[in-house]
Amino acid sequence: MKITWLGQAGLLFEHHGVKIMIDPYLSDSVKEVNPKNYRRVPPLADLFEIKPDVMIFTHRHLDHYDPKTVEHFITPDTAVTVLAPTSVWEEIRKTGGENNYVLFNRGTSWTEKGVRFTAVKAEHSDPSPIGVMIEAEDKKYYVTGDTLYNEEIFEDVPKDIYAVFLPVNGVGNNMNMEDAKRFCERVAPLYAVPLHCGMFDSIDMNAFAYENKIVPVIYEEVKI
Repeated sequence: MKITWLGQAGLLFEHHGVKIMIDPYLSDSVKEVNPKNYRRVPPLADLFEIKPDVMIFTHRHLDHYDPKTVEHFITPDTAVTVLAPTSVWEEIRKTGGENNYVLFNRGTSWTEKGVRFTAVKAEHSDPSPIGVMIEAEDKKYYVTGDTLYNEEIFEDVPKDIYAVFLPVNGVGNNMNMEDAKRFCERVAPLYAVPLHCGMFDSIDMNAFAYENKIVPVIYEEVKI
């Protein structure tokens, strides 16, 4: 599995030619809402050439489901499998076309070209947030989505997580680094990848104290 960090909470998973994008944010839309949150790192033009097979949105906040980004990848002329919780699904399916809009709330599983996706609980300020479990080649990758530390989450998470990708920025109803460390100690993944820093702020993800962490570099492969 090749995994690339797209900035903020965005990830690209590639598995035997299958391209899976999660929460890509490749515009400066957030700046229009809050000028302080302008984009520090410009998007690479090559990213817009990606043709995803699967797109996953964890919730309907602008830095996760961004219409200005989505319009590059999902149109009436594409045939993308879109996995989205209710808050996003109700909006994105208006695009129509040959895309397959799958209502992807907590507990739902979907298998596509040998990769299995399962929506798990997240605790966030969106009405229907999710995390995502991705299973391929006997490995489980867990993308928490934006979330706080919540005991109910662990009911959904298996014990053999290969890698977890989680927010550590501590604002906007996300875990801070201390709670993210506790979260990882509870989940016990082989690797932990901190996210949601560096795009709008100067938080240093190297300060995340979990021992088996891998700090990503924007637009580069996450070496796991």
